[in-house]
Amino acid sequence: MAPRPAGRRRRAPDARSLLGLPLRPLLLVLVVEAAAVSAVVAGLLTGDLPGRTEVLLCGLLVLVAAAHTELSVNAERLRRRIAATRYINMTSVWTFAAALLLPPGLATVVVVVIYLHLYLRVARPSGTPPHRQVYSAATVLLAVHAVAGLLALVDGRAGALATPQNAALVLGALVAYTTVNTLLVVSVLRLTAPGSRFLAILLGGDIGLELATLSIGGLVAVVLANTSPWFALLAVLPLLVVEQTTLVRQLEAQVDTDAKTGLLNPAAWRWRSRQMLERDTRTDRAAAVLILDLDHFKAVNDRHGHLAGDDVLQAVADVLTAEVRDQDLAGRFGGEEFVVALGGMRADDTPAARAREVAERIRRGVRALQVDTATAGLVTGLSVSVGVATTPDHGTDLDGLLAAADAALYEAKHAGRDRVAVRRPAPPVAAEGATPPFGLSFGT
Repeated sequence: MAPRPAGRRRRAPDARSLLGLPLRPLLLVLVVEAAAVSAVVAGLLTGDLPGRTEVLLCGLLVLVAAAHTELSVNAERLRRRIAATRYINMTSVWTFAAALLLPPGLATVVVVVIYLHLYLRVARPSGTPPHRQVYSAATVLLAVHAVAGLLALVDGRAGALATPQNAALVLGALVAYTTVNTLLVVSVLRLTAPGSRFLAILLGGDIGLELATLSIGGLVAVVLANTSPWFALLAVLPLLVVEQTTLVRQLEAQVDTDAKTGLLNPAAWRWRSRQMLERDTRTDRAAAVLILDLDHFKAVNDRHGHLAGDDVLQAVADVLTAEVRDQDLAGRFGGEEFVVALGGMRADDTPAARAREVAERIRRGVRALQVDTATAGLVTGLSVSVGVATTPDHGTDLDGLLAAADAALYEAKHAGRDRVAVRRPAPPVAAEGATPPFGLSFGT
């Protein structure tokens, strides 16, 4: 389980301004950009003058990358608008190929021209702040120079790999590029979102797509070095198909998500929870369903306004996300009601006790919240009531578990709110003609 985030939830910084960033991510951004400038200057001062072939390759990569951006501009604008945090564009095909084939100075030219064109055609129309694009370009420049350093160690000179036929070397360059670029991007996202988890951001950024894109870049470099350079155009169509497929996936994820909290919406939560229950039933695992209701939430809206109420809902969603495992399912059922499905528990490991433990952590986390809202200042004194039902005590179908958890929630509310109630197991049904327990019998 992830540790519970700090009780105070501060107002999010202004993402439109570099100076609006908190101190730690701001320092990281400035250090990375300064390091990128230093690497570029060092590469220019120590590198040899490029040859005619290298200059032509540089121009070709820029040309093909620009054509790729123009062909995919509408899809890329939509993908960037949809992406909540980390956005992966596929221009790394061309920047990675440049890192393998060109000296650092020319590879820098490729990166700068590509990212400037990408900003003008995709990022700015999509509303992306300039400092984000500059930081992304800086991380790519450092990744390119990391590859140049690796090739210099192997090749014995500060230059590019003219004929990248050594698969192990290309793979090593791919790892170096990915490590530098990904770690820097994930680190700044982690620092701008207190309470978030590094691994969750890394996996949420679709690292598989990044590796696939870089692999295509390695193949492009091999083609450019060993055949006609114009064969690089053959990579554009597969990239466009991958971009469309990725866009479909992002749209599907958006459809499944509650707009106010980022949790699953009711339909998506029900569908995924049923899948979880079916899987747990097949593997003899237990599951639990939690229904949570914010106490006196109407009073929050009446006293502080609906915008402040939305901030409170987001803060509660953050607590839920922090207190459940990545494989568990948290959703918002509407209004101030939330649901959680806990799966994969051992049936002999007292699932009711484990579910109660999670519910209590959530309850304490909500109780400790101090939500710094944008419109009403600090909102405190929040609490939540939680009803819990588990398999197999209340059956294995989702509707039965929801009904049992809802009844437990009613018990928690009736008992004074700000508490967790676990529904008692249903009594076994006696077979017809059997003697009731303790020898009791009821005549007509």
